[in-house]
Amino acid sequence: MISPRWPASFLGLSLSPCLIALLCLVWLVELSVAQQAPLAERYEKTEFQITMRDGAKLFTAVYSPRDKSRTYPIMLNRTCYSCSPYGPDAFPGRIGPSAVMETEEYIFVKQDVRGRWMSEGKFDNMRPHVPGDSEIDESSDTWDTVDWLVKNIPNNNGKVGMWGISYPGFYAAAALPEHHPALVAVSPQAPISDFFFDDFHHQGAFLLSYFLALPTFGYQHAGPTKEKWYPEVSPASRDGWQFYMDLGPLANASKYFGDDNFFWQEIAQHPNYDEFWQRRSILPHLKNVTANVLVVGGLFDAEDLYGPLNIYRELEKNNPQMHNSIVMGPWGHGDWARGASFRRVGYMPFDSQTAIQYQSEIEAPFFRHFLKGEGPRPDTEARFYDTGVRRWNTFSEWPPAAAQTRKLYLTSKRQLADQPPSDTDSFSEFVSDPANPVPYRDRKDIRLQFTPREYMSDDQRFAATREDVLVFESPVLTEPLTVAGNLFANLQVSTDQSDADWIVKLIDVFPADHPQLPDTPEGIQLAGYQFMIRSEVLRGRFRNSFSQPEPFQPGVVTSVRVPLQDVHHTFKPGHRIMVQVQSSWFPLIDRNPQKYVENIYRAEAGDFVAARHRVYHSANAASHIELLVLPNK
Repeated sequence: MISPRWPASFLGLSLSPCLIALLCLVWLVELSVAQQAPLAERYEKTEFQITMRDGAKLFTAVYSPRDKSRTYPIMLNRTCYSCSPYGPDAFPGRIGPSAVMETEEYIFVKQDVRGRWMSEGKFDNMRPHVPGDSEIDESSDTWDTVDWLVKNIPNNNGKVGMWGISYPGFYAAAALPEHHPALVAVSPQAPISDFFFDDFHHQGAFLLSYFLALPTFGYQHAGPTKEKWYPEVSPASRDGWQFYMDLGPLANASKYFGDDNFFWQEIAQHPNYDEFWQRRSILPHLKNVTANVLVVGGLFDAEDLYGPLNIYRELEKNNPQMHNSIVMGPWGHGDWARGASFRRVGYMPFDSQTAIQYQSEIEAPFFRHFLKGEGPRPDTEARFYDTGVRRWNTFSEWPPAAAQTRKLYLTSKRQLADQPPSDTDSFSEFVSDPANPVPYRDRKDIRLQFTPREYMSDDQRFAATREDVLVFESPVLTEPLTVAGNLFANLQVSTDQSDADWIVKLIDVFPADHPQLPDTPEGIQLAGYQFMIRSEVLRGRFRNSFSQPEPFQPGVVTSVRVPLQDVHHTFKPGHRIMVQVQSSWFPLIDRNPQKYVENIYRAEAGDFVAARHRVYHSANAASHIELLVLPNK
């Protein structure tokens, strides 16, 4: 078997550039040769039904190196998306996190989680964690699986690692509470942490863009099966805008989903952050963890941005002695696993080597050290990609200790200023009409798809010209401004109705002479591009409590604090900072009726009304953006 030698730069050694280049060339040649050998020539596959503590059997596929002369760590991936292809002679295109790790040789294990595909039991979305061993949960299923594997799979070295992207990322994180002692290295990647803030909801707003994903998670299978059992929505047109306009209020979803779609029924019956959703958050249970953790996410992940950031924070807060690190790159959902094929997020190009660098310099060394005892101990706490100057930065903690809070105030002249306004009773207003909502992308780019991803880096010029979008812009910057950490929009607002959504975008406005970048798509002009680096929504009824919503009092100035999630971005000299504020984002999120109803999922067409909203920028009601800014070096 081929085990590639690793370039000295990956091992932290200091050698001459020529020698490093030679070693890299040798490594790439060996890696290329190793990858040419089909998986079936290097691994053998066996299939098992592993019995859980309650008697349910979970289908598990094991891929073991054919070389039996030594022992190997186990790498486990648990998924709700199927371990196909099934059969001892059927191999997928990939069995590990990356081709790099497949050439290093591990015992790779894939498992269908409870109630999915070839596994027995009943499926539960984000199954609640139950401390102790009296009830089953994802932690107990992982514990039982790990225990069986280390006792029954030949040639394992007694150490287990785990990884997963998206929903499988949740299963990796959910394995951490009360984890098996053999589970020593875990990498939750784009993990879901709480379904009221990840994927199907953002800050209480329903992600209408996930409508087509509801069948995938909403139907129980009748028993182990290799065939898809859930129906899919098959619209005649791929025009996403028209499909959702024709759908109308969410109460009309019954034409696509009946009572047998249990997940849709759960969403519609629990519009607030009640006990049902709270029990499904893994965050409160990330305590007493001794495994080593590498959290991975994308700064432009439209699906699971909240998850990695908050899983990292909770682990850090509750387990100060453990090895806990985070990597956030210039990626959309799962782009770090694409390797050399990664080029850009949406229309915005980035360094095409970031995924390869992550796989070879971060992911593989992490598992190699903790599972094989090879290579230096990873010592980087946080590695974030600066999406403005396009380079990696490392930090000993996140947010960086040197970052200082800076406020950018919205002004009556539609500007952003460092000083609070002195005006009295100053505001900007607009009319938000559910019949004519603000699109989340340029209309030509809105198509019907499983979940949209590309919009996270879109040019916002299409929105800036609308009368129902407020635009505030800074003067041209004369020196760089580097933002590093979580952001908040602190708005002072009012409405003449009783409910409203508040969407805030932070945008980097490129100068009119900005050059094209490598891999810029044809037809996209970066000169004057309004590069959205962060955006988020808060359903206004949840401004004080996600579990106890309340209407707005018409005409009363009210505080709304919108969490915008973390960024790492340098606004370069010659650029401007822009903030856009709006109240609809269609069809990314569902339309707010703007007339308060107890349950928006039950709202009728007559509940949807136009509303006049105000954003205040006065001395006693100063709306502002709160940033964490690094000092210039």
